[in-house]
Amino acid sequence: MELFTQLFGKLLVFVYHCFDRIVIHGYLSGLSRPEQVVYFFRQVVGVATVGKDVLSRRTDEYQHWVEAFARNHQTPIEWAEKGVRKEDYVQRWLRPMVRGNKYGVYFIFKSMEQGPTFRCTVPKYPTKDPNHRILAQQRSRFTHYYFYIRDEVLGPMVMRVGSFFPFQATYYLNGHSFIEQELNRTGVGFRKNDNAFLAVEDPGALQAAADRMSPALMRERLDYWTLLLGPKFSVKECKQVNLRRFYAISQIEYCRNFIFKRHFPIHKIFERSCELGLWRLTGHKISEIFGTRISKRLKGKLATTLEQIEHGHHIFRAYWKHSFMKQYEKFAVFLRNEICSNNLADFGLKKGLEHLDDVREKFLEITERFATFQAQCLNVHVDFPLLQRLALPIPLGSAKYPGIKIHDTRMIRLMQVLLHARATVGGWSAQQLHDALLMSFGLSAKRYGLSQLRYDLRKMRAHALLERDGTRYAYRLTDKGVKVALLFVLFHQRLCGPLANSLFHHRPEAKFQPDSKLEAAVHKADNSIRNVIQLLEAKQHC
Repeated sequence: MELFTQLFGKLLVFVYHCFDRIVIHGYLSGLSRPEQVVYFFRQVVGVATVGKDVLSRRTDEYQHWVEAFARNHQTPIEWAEKGVRKEDYVQRWLRPMVRGNKYGVYFIFKSMEQGPTFRCTVPKYPTKDPNHRILAQQRSRFTHYYFYIRDEVLGPMVMRVGSFFPFQATYYLNGHSFIEQELNRTGVGFRKNDNAFLAVEDPGALQAAADRMSPALMRERLDYWTLLLGPKFSVKECKQVNLRRFYAISQIEYCRNFIFKRHFPIHKIFERSCELGLWRLTGHKISEIFGTRISKRLKGKLATTLEQIEHGHHIFRAYWKHSFMKQYEKFAVFLRNEICSNNLADFGLKKGLEHLDDVREKFLEITERFATFQAQCLNVHVDFPLLQRLALPIPLGSAKYPGIKIHDTRMIRLMQVLLHARATVGGWSAQQLHDALLMSFGLSAKRYGLSQLRYDLRKMRAHALLERDGTRYAYRLTDKGVKVALLFVLFHQRLCGPLANSLFHHRPEAKFQPDSKLEAAVHKADNSIRNVIQLLEAKQHC
């Protein structure tokens, strides 16, 4: 992260990191299992037979209460339509709440969705207890209520409650909404667009507000809205059964945001980062960024993609197990690195809300490693004196090793394999490198032997591009080696490759050229490259 700031510090206005989208499930701990439900109705409520009619009665009571709540508070309640985005639809009710500085429920959606519930069946054979019923967990389709709330602490949030027993609740929060409420409370001026802060009077106050999002504060607000909008239980029921909800994190996002002074560097940085990420972020490197090593027991995705969600808006993603790291640019001056997890167990973390601080610490380390990886790749310049020094022979003790030429095919292949190397904890042995080279480039052992590889490795070590892992004969690139390898490989892929293709590839006849401005621009650039090559050849002959 420090390297990224050093590279682009003059172009940055400020940087902040915070939680973004958070999805939390609220479970009734005392009514989650069938035996607990039977005990509740038989011993607490006093119902002998726990049948379908008993559970349906609770559902009807809650549905009637929601209808009465909406009617008494004049809150709109509608069925959700297919293909309509709920957040966009409710904006016209949220805006008056914001202008009037009001808080509370401003809209209720009804939706038929699948959720956890219980199924009651009569035993196939008679039992000693005539009131015995078989109660089993199942997932079925029933009505869910979406309460759209503007909270005075958490800001706009959504609470979804299932209308069937055990009334599981889901809460949708956003860290940027919480920060907005905190800045308004402390009187700090800011400019916020959608889900990002683009300007702020005091960046330190912005980061301090983000760090104040604590588990205790969130639990207090969730308990308040659950008590107000959730299913009702009597005082006797609450005393005899644990009806306090257990809050578990289902999905969570943590983002690091870079606010630039102007758009030009963002687009170039993002474009370059996508190219390097798709090319160099291998499975081993992704695991290294996420803080683990690849093993045969790894489950889930392990890949990089470049997705276009909207027209002209690309998102780079690096998937790891049930999580992914994504990067995108927005609002012309905004660049975001964000990690999203759908299963905290992948990181060895517990999903309880009380462990939110551990999640923050872990995700902050991952985003720092991702930013450092990008900075190392982007910190590569065409340093011609460096190329000249590398091309000269170098004495090392009594031996003298030849220089490394930028057109040396053997060295380019070796550098490319080392860049795609596994996690650099243990390094690569010569035999592993030799096998990878033969397999990657289809070479034979006679054409490129192990002794030739060892000679190339000694040459790279002499130029301080390689280092050994202690006393082991295992090698990895140094910081200088990573920069030089990227420079050499990108030079061949981005410059030599297109030039050779432009010079030797069959050129179509001009009469078949389509009437397109883009095609005309491409041909114009191609002609310019050919003219430069011809001038260079003429100068050499002179």
